Amino acid sequence: EAVRQEFTPAKVGDSFGPTWETCWFKVELSIPLAWAGREVHFIWESDGEGMVWCDAQPVQGLTKEGEKTSYILTSSLKETEPHSLTLYVELACNGLFGAGKGSMIAPPDPDRRFTLSKAELVIFNRDVYELLVDLEILLDMARLLGEENQRSFQALYTANQMINVCDVMDPSTFPAARDLAAAIFSQRNGKSQHTIHAMGHCHIDSAWLWPYEETIRKCARSWVTVVRLMECNPELTFVCSQLRLICVLRQAQQFEWVRSWYPGLYAQIQDLVAKGRFIPVGGTWVEMDGNLPSGESMVRQFLQGQRFFQEQFGRICSEFWLPDTFGYSAQLPQLMLGCGIRRFLTQKLSWNLVNSFPHHTFFWEGIDGSRVLTHFPPGDSYGMHGQVEEMLKTVKNNKDKGRVNHSAFLFGFGDGGGGPTQKMLDRLKRMRDTDGLPRVQISTPDQLFSVLEKESSQLCTWVGELFLELHNGTYTTQAQIKKGNRECERILHDVEVLSTLALAQSGTFQYPASQLQRLWRLLLLNQFHDVLPGSCIQLVVEDALQYYAEIRRAGARLQEEAVQSLCGDLLQPRAGNTESTLVLNTLPWERTEVISRTGPAGTETLALVTVPSMGYAIVREPLLPTQPVAVRKREDGSIAMENGVIAVCLDTMGRLTSLRLIDSERESVPDGCYANQFALFDDVPLYWDAWDVMDYHLETRKPVTTLLKPLEITLAGGLRGSTTFSLRIGKSSTLTQEIILDAACPYLRFLTQVEWKEAHKFLKVEFPVQVRSTNATYEIQFGHLQRPTHYNTSWDWARFEVWAHKWLDLSEHCFGVALLNDCKYGASAHRNVLSLSL
Repeated sequence: EAVRQEFTPAKVGDSFGPTWETCWFKVELSIPLAWAGREVHFIWESDGEGMVWCDAQPVQGLTKEGEKTSYILTSSLKETEPHSLTLYVELACNGLFGAGKGSMIAPPDPDRRFTLSKAELVIFNRDVYELLVDLEILLDMARLLGEENQRSFQALYTANQMINVCDVMDPSTFPAARDLAAAIFSQRNGKSQHTIHAMGHCHIDSAWLWPYEETIRKCARSWVTVVRLMECNPELTFVCSQLRLICVLRQAQQFEWVRSWYPGLYAQIQDLVAKGRFIPVGGTWVEMDGNLPSGESMVRQFLQGQRFFQEQFGRICSEFWLPDTFGYSAQLPQLMLGCGIRRFLTQKLSWNLVNSFPHHTFFWEGIDGSRVLTHFPPGDSYGMHGQVEEMLKTVKNNKDKGRVNHSAFLFGFGDGGGGPTQKMLDRLKRMRDTDGLPRVQISTPDQLFSVLEKESSQLCTWVGELFLELHNGTYTTQAQIKKGNRECERILHDVEVLSTLALAQSGTFQYPASQLQRLWRLLLLNQFHDVLPGSCIQLVVEDALQYYAEIRRAGARLQEEAVQSLCGDLLQPRAGNTESTLVLNTLPWERTEVISRTGPAGTETLALVTVPSMGYAIVREPLLPTQPVAVRKREDGSIAMENGVIAVCLDTMGRLTSLRLIDSERESVPDGCYANQFALFDDVPLYWDAWDVMDYHLETRKPVTTLLKPLEITLAGGLRGSTTFSLRIGKSSTLTQEIILDAACPYLRFLTQVEWKEAHKFLKVEFPVQVRSTNATYEIQFGHLQRPTHYNTSWDWARFEVWAHKWLDLSEHCFGVALLNDCKYGASAHRNVLSLSL
């Protein structure tokens, strides 16, 4: 399609745009005959990301920020080679890290222009290049090994001799200079030297500072460049983790994108995977957030990822590769082992703001006792450049010296893609086994973990979650995304339960496997670690909300089809029957609840029903509660509600002044305290605005006390009692809440609507309770976790804001209070106060 367009002349200095547009360039090249025998490159420099196409196939990514600005036309021009050729350059009007206005993480500038700064046909002098790399390594050794190390002086004097020998005007002197460097590089290490396992790496965020669609092109640009590198460097392997490149690749979703959009490139990758050079790792559909997805979602991440790897590459992954996620649930070791994975790699805990994590290689134990061998690259990065300084840091920083003598080194530009460069590889070649430096070998994840397993007898064990002491705000940022995730997880659960029951009842029912896979993959995509956490640009948020809307629409249709098949006869009106309602329960326990149903006249009526586990009930004559809800307003304007199970008292601002379990006469709210107290905090983090909330925000607490509409009774009792009130929050935001108590119900419900118009503010709701415990309990995937309610140590107070799923609980012997939610994740429990971040 691009080739068929009409092209107009362009020149260096021209600018193109705006942001997110695509420009195509037709480049006609004519190589002079006098360049015979020379290495010829096409140079292209722009602040936008580019890709070279030749014969309708992508052949090279061009990204100035990723140090890839040239395409090798020939390594030695022959007379028989064509001297004239036509290339096409696809220019994306965005940089490696999007198009932030003023800073990388600022919102994109929609009107930014991207300039073509260089377009040249050049002779590449490889002898000069090799000399420069030699000198770089030697000078870094001289500078970094220290005066106490004789190798630093040997490197310095060798570099000095090279300068003396080399005449830049006489290329015939270059080999002698290079021989001096080779003599240093060929002096070998002893057997005890630390071994670094270097792996080409290309971390590509599936969405972040750019939309999903741009990620597809980032994958193509990065991976085709790696393919070219492999052609020139037979020893290179590449690790790909969404899927990754020995090169390492990770995410199955990204492989699927390339398979669909770039089939020629994908065929080359499949061939390299078969040869063991292009290595898929990770095992999940995307690099999902490690905290917020439900247990079932995490299982589906592994199921979809491992199935894709098995179908496309004939193998599943044995390593879980999640280097950039904001913490890791204590349930993950059990899920990994259940999915055939016994090894885990990340580095994100090196970002801890308070405590330095004590290990780089260790066993990680989950809540059920499952253990996986875990490795953090001691260089604390997945985007190394192959420099001497990074090698020395990898050894010096290793916290498990003496226990293991091997570690990972992941090199290549990442986050926005890019991957390894030729210069990185050339640096590594010179440091392969050079005295004074760690031993470096191009390796694979399997080779690294296999040797770590052999050395694992003295490794320590870390029990419980790997909590990142940073980015705590991502548990709350972008409330609509959090709500969409929770709702869609519930919808897909219900569709599968009802469809399975329908299939079990009737062999003619067609289980919607392909439709469910499509919907699950949309949900799993939105669980990527910059989407579900909300740390992405608005364009990505809009895409994510559209995907949630699609899951809701299609899920409702599939649910209706399953119900019609399962209960179609029950839904048919029958003569003489009174009006009835079919009520389904998709949870595995019997439930007695008050429901709302639409009557013949379209009016809403209430009914108390009991529905068995995974079953249904026909409601004709509603149950009568043993004790109806009583609601009464007191003289001071407060309202009391009681249903025989619990009794509550609310002041005029909707705050709980009393919450009693009637049988025990135990009061839950301490004297003089208010539960359901909204509080506003300043939210001005050090840097990562959408990501972080800092501990000092707790010092800015301001109770929300501006009443817009005082508490009033909206339902006077019987099956349900309810009250409503409204508050002003900050300067221009409002909150309206309905507080509901149903018959026979052991809990109080709060339906809260917030019109949020604040900037750099953080809204929470607090529940002080008359319970004393040193630990609170939080729901996580398929289980729960206890965290301290005190700040005894730095490890404790670093958890001032944590994540939970549907509930958190504070209990002592024989009594406790739990706070439940249907769409929130940020929470805390300090001393006796339970807080939910809104």
